[in-house]
Parts: sequence; C-alpha cells; structure tokens
Amino acid sequence: MLYDNGDYELYDEHIYSKDPLGFKDSKDYSARLKEHQEKTSLQDSVINAVGLMGGMKVLISAMDFSFMGGSMGSVVGEKVTRALERGFKEKIPVIVVSCSGGARMQEGALSLMQMMKTSAAIGKLGEAGIPFISVMTDPTTGGTTASYAMLGDLNIAEPNALIGFAGPRVIEQTIKEKLPKGFQRSEFLLQHGMLDEVVNRKHLRSYLIRVLRLFLDSHP
Repeated sequence: MLYDNGDYELYDEHIYSKDPLGFKDSKDYSARLKEHQEKTSLQDSVINAVGLMGGMKVLISAMDFSFMGGSMGSVVGEKVTRALERGFKEKIPVIVVSCSGGARMQEGALSLMQMMKTSAAIGKLGEAGIPFISVMTDPTTGGTTASYAMLGDLNIAEPNALIGFAGPRVIEQTIKEKLPKGFQRSEFLLQHGMLDEVVNRKHLRSYLIRVLRLFLDSHP
C-alpha cells in the first residue's frame, strides 16, 4: 500500500533464525520457528523491500506481528540493520514499520544485542543526512521501542497504537499508582512530545511521500 502501484522487490529473504541456546519452554524454540514459518509463509517477523514512493527510491523494513508476536531476534536485527546499511551505501531513505512485542526471549542476549546494532546503523544514516522514518503500529513495545522504533528523524504512529517499553500493568505494579487514561497510546505520546504525528493508515502513503520530499529537498 505504500509503494507506487504496489510494486516492490523483496531482498535478504534467505536469513533464518537458529536456536543457539537450545531454548525450550512448552516446546523447543526450533519447533516454534518452524511452526510460525509454515503458518505465515515468512522466514521471520520482518521483511525488507525496495521500491518507489512518489517516484523516490525507498527501503522499507516491515514487521509482522503474526510471526511470534513480531518479536525482535537476531534475524530481525540483522535485516533491519542491512536495510539501514544499504540506505547509507546507496543514499536512499529508510522506513521501518514496527509492530512488535519486543525482544525475543528465546535468543537471550543475542536478541538484546540487536538494539545496539540497529541504533549504531541509524547513527551512520544521521551523520550522512539520509532520512530515517519510524512508523509505529499497534503494538510497538519492549526492546523494539527502546531502539530503532523511537530513533527516527520523524517518529509517527497509527491512531491508538500501544507504544512503550514495559506494559501499563507492569508499570502500575512497579510505581504503585494508577496510570492516566490513554497512557502509552499514540495520542497521549503525541501530546507529551514523544511522537511527531499520528497518521491514519489510509493517509500514510501520501504523508510519507510529502515528508520524504521535504527531507530530500533540504539534503540535495
């Protein structure tokens, strides 16, 4: 829905998660991966694509919540980083569409490492003056929020999306206070300066094209 005529090319398609910890809860992590790959026809919870938006070449990393809650494991971090590094190399804007429950516990510290890895790649884009736009959908939480999702030159979200690090219930239990109505929803975050805009999905394409033109015109 974002690319011109719906045309785009997928890349970095053949990267698969492994099970370095031999992790098991009610079932083996390797079995969970296979189950979600068969259910969703995805290799992991993010896809990378390149195409034209308003005639401008743009890279998009889009997360899919249906694959293990959009959790961020080593493959997600690697693919998002590859998109950022390609944007840096080819001087192309990068958009990340986040929909995630946070870091993937089954990969332990390897998952948490992706927060630093993606953030460092975003820093290189910033130094080069190449636009990075973060689009947050419902939900965007945990380590995803604590890294690339909140590091955009422009941070935008869909209406009423849940965005935060820890969930409202955990925060209430920790601080022993009742949270304000709408806490951690897009509109609350916009009101308190944590977002630049809240944009309905049907207006997202036209909004992104407009702001990309503004960015690119200011960085010839």
